[in-house]
Amino acid sequence: MGDFDYLGAGEVYLDAACQSLRPRPVVEAMERYYFEHNSCGERVKYKWGVETDELVEGTRKKVLKLLKLPSKDYFVSFTLNTTYGVNLLLNSIDPKFVKKVVTSEIEHNSPFLATMNVAERLGVPRVVLKRFPDGGLMYEGEDFKGAVVVVNCAANFDGRRLTNLKEVVKRVHKDGGIVIIDAAQAMAHYYEMLEKTEADAICFSAHKMYAASLGVMVVRRDLIPKLRLSFVGGGMVDDVFEDRYILSATGNKDHAHTIFEAGLQAWGEIISLGAAIDWLSKRTKEDKKRLAACTEELDGFLRSREKVKMVGAIENGVVVERHEANPTMSFYVEGVDSHLLGAALGKEGIMARTGYFCAHYYLDKVLGLPPLVRFSLSYATREEDIERVKKVMGKI
Repeated sequence: MGDFDYLGAGEVYLDAACQSLRPRPVVEAMERYYFEHNSCGERVKYKWGVETDELVEGTRKKVLKLLKLPSKDYFVSFTLNTTYGVNLLLNSIDPKFVKKVVTSEIEHNSPFLATMNVAERLGVPRVVLKRFPDGGLMYEGEDFKGAVVVVNCAANFDGRRLTNLKEVVKRVHKDGGIVIIDAAQAMAHYYEMLEKTEADAICFSAHKMYAASLGVMVVRRDLIPKLRLSFVGGGMVDDVFEDRYILSATGNKDHAHTIFEAGLQAWGEIISLGAAIDWLSKRTKEDKKRLAACTEELDGFLRSREKVKMVGAIENGVVVERHEANPTMSFYVEGVDSHLLGAALGKEGIMARTGYFCAHYYLDKVLGLPPLVRFSLSYATREEDIERVKKVMGKI
């Protein structure tokens, strides 16, 4: 893989669910910003600033194009990461529109803790819904009137997907609720599942989809009237008086994104996201087949080992129908401490995550599992990487 040629022969990176490696074109795009037109976006009129503005606006358009969402209905704002985006949304929705908060049991701590926090702060009920083994949300009989629903569309420990995503959005909207989707684990390899999804907001992290560290919020324009901002600052206003200000977002539809963009933004990182989307869009069938083949090979190897227990293969002590092999896979080995295993793998040049991956509630409290090892593959994964993992794991 020429775009990842900086990865040494003995280095096996299997932690893409945390942050993916960046292909050279993405790094070079950010370097060009710093070396050729380092400037403040949306604030200056000189040549460097004009180029920065064009590239940043281009990234916003690329995000909407990737998700096949119309700019007349949606805008794109940038922030730190998915966690920040979810919290910013939950703390910006006017409390009069929030009668209860709903999430699911397999959430990352980002929405799980944030929904807990906002429900306590507003004094409203919080509901934790279960998910089917395939990742679909169990919501039969649930009333979403006045509800703010925050759920992921792909789990960060085994990649199971929200198979009834569009049905969930339609049902919540029918009841008059608001839907926020955590798409952090879907955007690298499954962004197609979000195409034309009419959620009120979609949050994801660019650093999990081959770009620099950055958060992205794709928000419906008709959510703006339901906001009561508590986080404001420079870059958000058209004018300021002694005791009031005029928000840019409410006076100009082209500036809607500024409602969540207080202060100076990470212009270089935003530009790198545009390059990452271009790079992702050029992945060939061969690239996708190679990733799928590596995934199948490693998944099959792990499942063939008697002492290896895969998350998703056994739920609450019951063997369930096998999930489709996913580039993100978690497991433990009977009789082996996962943290020690992770350290041993690290000494062999195999980089993997251990623990509960910020999904403590489901993995620890619901399933009662010990700490786990997570392998998460990407387009940077090579066939020889899988053979090395098999060899090292085989010895263990």
